[in-house]
Amino acid sequence: MNIFAAFEERIGEALATLTRAGHLPEGLDLGRVVVEPPRDPSHGDLATNAALVLAKEARANPKALAEVLAAELRQDPRVTEASVAGPGFLNLRLAPEVYGDVVRAALRAGDAFGRGAKRPGLVNVEYVSANPTGPMHVGHGRGAVFGDALANLLAASGRDVVREYYINDAGAQVDVLARSAFLRYREALGEDIGTIPEGLYPGDYLKPVGQLLAERHGRALLDMSEREWLPLVRDTAIDAMMDRIREDLAALGIRHDVFFSERTLQDGNGGAVARLIDALRARDLVYVGRLPPPKGQLPEDWEDRDQTLFRSTAYGDDIDRPLLKSDGSFTYFASDIAYHASKVARGANELIDVLGADHGGYVKRMQAAVRAVSNGRAELDVKLCQLVRLLRGGEPVKMSKRAGEFVTLREVIDEVGRDPVRFMMLYRKNDATLDFDLAKVVEQSKDNPVFYVQYAHARAASVFRQAREAFPDADLSPEALAGADLSLLSDSGEAEIMRLVAQYPRVVETAGSAHEPHRLAFYLYELASAFHSFWNKGKDLPQLRFVNQTDRKLTLSRLALVAALRGVLASGLGILGVTAPDEMR
Repeated sequence: MNIFAAFEERIGEALATLTRAGHLPEGLDLGRVVVEPPRDPSHGDLATNAALVLAKEARANPKALAEVLAAELRQDPRVTEASVAGPGFLNLRLAPEVYGDVVRAALRAGDAFGRGAKRPGLVNVEYVSANPTGPMHVGHGRGAVFGDALANLLAASGRDVVREYYINDAGAQVDVLARSAFLRYREALGEDIGTIPEGLYPGDYLKPVGQLLAERHGRALLDMSEREWLPLVRDTAIDAMMDRIREDLAALGIRHDVFFSERTLQDGNGGAVARLIDALRARDLVYVGRLPPPKGQLPEDWEDRDQTLFRSTAYGDDIDRPLLKSDGSFTYFASDIAYHASKVARGANELIDVLGADHGGYVKRMQAAVRAVSNGRAELDVKLCQLVRLLRGGEPVKMSKRAGEFVTLREVIDEVGRDPVRFMMLYRKNDATLDFDLAKVVEQSKDNPVFYVQYAHARAASVFRQAREAFPDADLSPEALAGADLSLLSDSGEAEIMRLVAQYPRVVETAGSAHEPHRLAFYLYELASAFHSFWNKGKDLPQLRFVNQTDRKLTLSRLALVAALRGVLASGLGILGVTAPDEMR
C-alpha cells in the first residue's frame, strides 16, 4: 500500500472532476504532478505541487487553483484537512485510520510490502569492473557496494536487472601483469629477483601466481621467448586475480550475473569492435578528420593528424572522438562502444555504469555512443563514486598501491565486518568523498548509523520476546496482529512511526528511479531514530511501554506497530545487503 501513489491517483481523479465541471481545460499533462511528504511534518501528512505545475498550462492562478483542488479533496473521508501554502502548494492531513490501514497492509504483505509491481524492460547495471591486475582496494569497494545496492533497489522497484562485471583483460596493463607474474615465477624457482623493476607491479600478491606457474610448468617457461610465454602467463595471472576478486566480492555478499571479457570483443575475424566501426561508418557516423587541440597546455602525446573519428557531437557530446590510435589499434573508447552495443543487443534498454570519480570525462561520450548504437532506444546513466579516505581514530591510513603497501578491501572487511562496510559506503551520496573510519564504524552508539539501525531491529525482536513471556497464549503472528485495534495508538511517537512506515514504498520507488540508494540508508536511520525515541519515552512513562501486562489489547496494538516497523527495517537492510540481527553481540 503506497499512500503517495494512491493520492496521486486521487488527485488525478479530482482534477478530472474539475475538468468536467469546466474549471480546467482538457488534456492537461499530469506527468509532473507529485505527492510527497512535506518538508516540515507539522504542515501535514502529504504535499502536492499539482496547482503549481498545472497553473500555466491551465491559465490559472496557482493559489486559486490550489484552493479549488483543496475544496474537492476535502470531500474525501481520508482527508481531515487540506490547506494551501506558499505560492500554491497543497498540504493534506490524513485521518488516523489511514495509517492504521498501512500498518495492516504491511503486516499482511510481509516481505512484499514496499516492493513495486513488475515493470517492462531490462536494466543492465555494470559495477566494480576493477582491472584484474591486483587485489581490490577500498575505493573499488565503494563502487561494488553502491552498484550492488542499486541493483537490489531496482529489483525491489519491479525492474528486471542484470548485474555485470566488465573484465579489462585486453591491452597493455595485462601484459604488465604477465611480466610481473613471470618475475614471481622465476622467484618461485629459486632465483633472486632483487628489487622489482620500475613499471612492474611490486605487490606480494603475485607470489602465489608465480608459485602456481612453477607448479604447472616447472622450468619450461624459461626456455620460451616472451612471445611464447606471455599469453600463457597472462591467462593464468588474470584467472588468479579474478578468482581473488570474486572471493573479495563474495565476502561483501556480491555476486554478478555476467562477467564480460573485453578480449572477446577483439577475437575472431576483425572482432566486434571492427564490425561495429564498419556499421557506424555505413551510417555516416565515422569519418576521417582532424580534432582541434585541447584547451590549455597541450599534452606531450598530442598529435595534429588525420584520425578516424566517431560523430559523438551528433548525440550530445562536446567533440567527436577518436576510434583508432596512431599505430592503428583501437582506442579504449572504440572498445567501450562495442561493449555497450553488446549490452543493448542482449536486451537492455536502460544501462547504468558505476565508475570511479576519475571517469568524469567519460560520461558524455558514452551516453552519445549508447544513443547512437541503440538508435535512441536505450539510455545510459553513469554514476561516479568519489574517493574513500580510510581513517583509524581520525588519522589517515596510508595506502600506496605503487609500493605494494596498500590496504586491501578484504583486510577492511575482515577487520570491521561486512555490514559496516556496506552500510557506511551507502550512508553518503556516491558523488561525495567518504571518510571511512575503521574505529568509528564498530562503535555501539547513536553516532554509528549501522549500529543504530541494526539495534532498532534487535530491540523490536526483543519486544516480541518480552510479549511471549507476558502473554504466552497470545497469537503474535502478523496475520493475527493485523486484526488489532490500531485506533488505540494515539501517542505522537506512535503516529510518527506509522507515518514513517507508510513512506517506505515511496522511498523504495523514488530511490530506485533516482539511482540513489543512500536515500534508503537515510530513511532507515530516521525510522530507527523514531523507534528508539518512543522506546526511551516508555522508560519514563510506563503506560507507553510496548508490553503492558495489565492491558493486553493495547499491547497487541503496539505489537502490530512494532511488527510492521521490524519488517520494514529488515526489508530495507536486505536491499542494502546488510543483515537484520535479532540480537546485538
